[in-house]
Amino acid sequence: MKILGGRYKGLTIDTSKNILYRPTQTRIRKSIFDILAPFTYSSVLDLYSGSGILGFESASRGAESITFVDNNSASIKMLNRNKTKFDSPEFFVIRKKVFSYLKGLNDNYDLIFADPPYDKLDYSLLINMCIEKLSKNGKLIVEMSNNKFSFKDSIERKYGDTKIVICNQK
Repeated sequence: MKILGGRYKGLTIDTSKNILYRPTQTRIRKSIFDILAPFTYSSVLDLYSGSGILGFESASRGAESITFVDNNSASIKMLNRNKTKFDSPEFFVIRKKVFSYLKGLNDNYDLIFADPPYDKLDYSLLINMCIEKLSKNGKLIVEMSNNKFSFKDSIERKYGDTKIVICNQK
């Protein structure tokens, strides 16, 4: 999987067929980062990180700090291996369940990505917890199956079987 834009455009991010995760498709990633342009997000939180492609793409586009959170030990090893391909920014790789991490979190982020296992959790709870952790004018991007779920004051984009929900902190 390759970085699509920014300083590290073309850099290959390692993935694994032995890890159960679903990397964000290239066309969806491109669309997300087109929506985020111009990219002005300093601190990024990548929840359910998997390969970390959304966080690494953010690093390439100028984020100063990326925090990856995943509970899978193989994903954590892969994230740690991939972060060595960058000479900046600051990366934090945390092995923890997402809801536990969010409950104990005192920091705020400019941009939060969440790409949980499709339809396996309470999206309303996840979105509400994430919105509380956004900086002023921050953005939350949640990837999910193209289902009937909708969230008040959000923007939705549909890409086949995938839906992106975008929430803004005011």
